Amino acid sequence: MQLEEREKLEQDIQGLCKRGDLAGAVERALEGYGQEIMRLMASVLHDYERSRDAFSLFSENLLRGLPGFRWESSFRTWAYRLARNACYQVMHAPAGREQPVTMSKLPDAELKPRSETRPWQRTSVKERFRALRESLDPQERMLLLLRVDQRLSWEEVARVMSEGEEALTDSALKRKAAALRQQFQRIKTHLRSLAQEEGLIAEEDSSTHA
Repeated sequence: MQLEEREKLEQDIQGLCKRGDLAGAVERALEGYGQEIMRLMASVLHDYERSRDAFSLFSENLLRGLPGFRWESSFRTWAYRLARNACYQVMHAPAGREQPVTMSKLPDAELKPRSETRPWQRTSVKERFRALRESLDPQERMLLLLRVDQRLSWEEVARVMSEGEEALTDSALKRKAAALRQQFQRIKTHLRSLAQEEGLIAEEDSSTHA
């Protein structure tokens, strides 16, 4: 999505909220951001059914939380935080959760079961690099997805990855962003080591894949 399109989407959602049309705002949000949220969940959870369940939970929480949203960040940043929380809830929830009516909004075409092929069985170098990234734990994958794939700023990443419901002060947000940047560097170093072990990059060439 281009910047101009995203700005228009944000304006549409906020305008609907100001007019009191929360259902319309949620529908517009799912129409605009649903597919990228679904891709994020599929990448983090690696499970078709759990990703569907996480998206339905995200949709519920979106409708429930929208009246209290203070617009201190972009709607997209807040939605990603809800998506992150939904993923973690599903990861720690017992099986068999009932699917709510919001499942009708699920962009099902964007969610397909992933291959279970192991990294050393992949024929494409690109796929093998992707497999290494997917070997990380869910929180590490979430951090990479937000920063690299979705191109959120470090402050936006910090808002998404923050715990609790309290608003972050500017200083707390900066500290959180700095800590996440350090974690991001550690993850990249770890991925380079894994790539070297797999023979995907030569040790002397590792800096080119930072």
